[in-house]
Amino acid sequence: MAWWGKVVGGTFGFLIGGPIGAMLGASLGHRIDRGFSRSDQRQRYFLGDQERTQAAFFTATFAVMGHISKADGKVSADEISLANQLMSHMQLDQAQKKSAIELFDLGKAAEFDLAGVLMQFRQECHRRSTLLRMFLEIQVQMAFADGRLDSKENIILREIAQALGFRQSDLQMIIEMIRGGSTPTQKGSNLDPYKVLGVTPKTPFNEIKKAYRRLLSQHHPDKLVSKGLPEEMVKLANEKTHEIRMAWQRVQEIHKGK
Repeated sequence: MAWWGKVVGGTFGFLIGGPIGAMLGASLGHRIDRGFSRSDQRQRYFLGDQERTQAAFFTATFAVMGHISKADGKVSADEISLANQLMSHMQLDQAQKKSAIELFDLGKAAEFDLAGVLMQFRQECHRRSTLLRMFLEIQVQMAFADGRLDSKENIILREIAQALGFRQSDLQMIIEMIRGGSTPTQKGSNLDPYKVLGVTPKTPFNEIKKAYRRLLSQHHPDKLVSKGLPEEMVKLANEKTHEIRMAWQRVQEIHKGK
């Protein structure tokens, strides 16, 4: 959590600017929104590239989740539950949780600059597709928090995908994966192994195997953290890789039985 310590303890102007910086600053309030005298130079920290990416990922994730939750005009209990579930997975302390909630609320505001946030987020991630995909998957999961995809939520997801450089076919594949995988309203249900792997029962077995290996590589926790995924989100990556492995195991069993 080195990035968090520097954000809280440093002069914010030295850390990160733009709409993401403004939101993170607002979520932390007076802890960083204050002037520093010459004697406070020791409190001024620079964020390295990876720490900037981690701060941007944290900020954009919760803010955009809030924006999606308000897409249909109201925030449901399931959407709030999913946001809290993510915070629990990340094992946030009280200060971090408070900041995440503030960011979620900022995302719900009518004046939220989705386009600006996505543009800066993509830049801060250095266009790393694995990180951007993880972010998009989290937002799709939020859209499915109540078990269905609302038309207004779908429009926002399309805007997010386009802004991050994904094709609409890529988004549709992720939507099918989330629809076939585990969501807060599907606990204990059987997952569709083909949808989890982004394929169909008619896909040739060797192509399914390639899809499995590609997904496993894209969601490898160590690889994601090295590219800038906040370490607090490792549990999410671990759960996703477990789901992918279970889907692949199930597909193998199905093909052996044919």
